[in-house]
Amino acid sequence: MSEHIAVTGLVATTPRHLVTQDGLPITSFRLASSQRRFDRSQNKWIEGETNWYTVSAFRQLAINESTSVSKGDRVIVIGKLHVRDWDNGERAGTSVEVEAEAVGHDLNWGTSSFTRTILVREVTDEESTGSNGNSNADADALAVDTSTAAEPELVGAGKRK
Repeated sequence: MSEHIAVTGLVATTPRHLVTQDGLPITSFRLASSQRRFDRSQNKWIEGETNWYTVSAFRQLAINESTSVSKGDRVIVIGKLHVRDWDNGERAGTSVEVEAEAVGHDLNWGTSSFTRTILVREVTDEESTGSNGNSNADADALAVDTSTAAEPELVGAGKRK
């Protein structure tokens, strides 16, 4: 079964980040999602059952997630739900996984700060030398650092303002 799902919960394990031999970044963690409801007779919030998910992210999302999400964080995950039955001969069970398409902090529980990442494409030797033989590497290797509130600073080969 594969459906889209949005789930909120607590990051229950330290996110594990790895890069495959083919260069594919992957980050995964376990997410505990409990339903809360207000019990008027007791005048307090009651925790319901906890659902457990393995959340996996790939490519740029995996890289960003590995530096942004920590054990204990409250997050919102949007992605594809995969429910699979398994049997290894000794035991059988069901795994519930979410292939993340978006992950963010749940701002119902706190505040967060955002820093945008800008990908800088790699410049080949042919591209770095224009048709006139002049080097364009300085211009092609620039990226904007958006982590400051002030005017963006250009960083990279040949710093410029």
